[in-house]
Amino acid sequence: MDEFIMIACSGLVLIGMTAAILHRDPFDKLISLSILIAGIFPFIVDRGYLDVAAATALIAPLSTIFILMVCRRETA
Repeated sequence: MDEFIMIACSGLVLIGMTAAILHRDPFDKLISLSILIAGIFPFIVDRGYLDVAAATALIAPLSTIFILMVCRRETA
C-alpha cells in the first residue's frame, strides 16, 4: 500500500476512535464509528480479504442509517 494512503487511512482511524471516545451523543458516536470503518476498510482490502470487504461495504452503511433513524426518533 502506498505510504501516503496508509498514513491517511491511519489518520481516519485515529480521528474516528478519538471522536467515538469523546462524544456522548449517540448520533455523533455512530458517525464517528462510520469514520473509523472508512479508515479500516482499505486495510481489509490490502490484506486480500475481498469477501470481508464486500460484506463490510454492504452492511456498515445500511446498519448506520437504520440506527441513526432510531436514535433521532422523537418520543411523543
